[in-house]
Amino acid sequence: MRPFRTAAAVTVLATALTLTACGASGTSAGGAGQQSVTEANGVSFNLTANQHRYTAPEDPKLAAEVPAAIRARGTLEVVDSAQGAAPLSFFATDNRTVIGVEPDLASAVADVLGLKVQFHPVDWAQIFVGLDSGKYDVGFSNITDTELRKQKYDFATYRKDNIAFEARKGTTWRINGPKDVAGKTIAVSSGTTQEKILLDWSHQDVAAGLKPVDVKYYSTDSDTYLALQSGRIDAYLGPNPTAQYHAAVSGQTEVVGVVSGAGEALQGLIGATTKKDSGLVTPLADAIDELIADGTYGKILVRWGLTSEALTSSRINPPGLPLSNS
Repeated sequence: MRPFRTAAAVTVLATALTLTACGASGTSAGGAGQQSVTEANGVSFNLTANQHRYTAPEDPKLAAEVPAAIRARGTLEVVDSAQGAAPLSFFATDNRTVIGVEPDLASAVADVLGLKVQFHPVDWAQIFVGLDSGKYDVGFSNITDTELRKQKYDFATYRKDNIAFEARKGTTWRINGPKDVAGKTIAVSSGTTQEKILLDWSHQDVAAGLKPVDVKYYSTDSDTYLALQSGRIDAYLGPNPTAQYHAAVSGQTEVVGVVSGAGEALQGLIGATTKKDSGLVTPLADAIDELIADGTYGKILVRWGLTSEALTSSRINPPGLPLSNS
């Protein structure tokens, strides 16, 4: 993850997770070639192209809020990262169909606004290039609301932005703050907000007379998880959605602590991202609120194991990650 992509989950390759998931369970999800994996609490992840997404009825009043050019076109052009990761936005077992919590939410929002959704998986940097040029209408790609980004984009929030400590399954260690990581060996991806938070916590520990964190860096997730299973590291700090998903499908790890991706003073937020003053952010927020009210939003988060990141309402351009942390 680049520093600009706060807590965006690009560090877990979708292909690798899909293989892990399919290997973890032999259960069928409705026919030949349709495989799913089942979490310990009974929640199943459908990884096939046959998604049966939750749909929502059109709201004519909200549809009328959509900018005229988009209404006339009849489609909502949604951009997301082709480097995404489960359960956010990733490719199904057919290696073509975009699935995950992000496309599910985008599709339901389009339903409410009376539009047909069109997905465009691109490299991370091209998301913003495409929004700037008007090629795409909105980004649903785990994009954090930051003060820096708000100089160019509008946000309609739809999920908390949290990061998580993942440790070996069965550990009794729990993390709530800096003192809990003192003297521990923890892996993190270089150049991320997670790294900044971990290093800040380590500095706080030293100032309090405690041991610093022994921070480790690995080039791939496979290397990180091998180090975790072998005991060379105590935990891995990464995006909460991918940590929760990996813990569920691998059965070898568990999340032992969750904190805001914006730091201790502010709850980070993920938002549908549009070009500033495009006129689309208000209908997006209103559609998200309608999905929250009618229960569709909650069902989507349950489907992907992310109920802990639920919001009670969508906010337009709320306080975001400060410039000093971006």
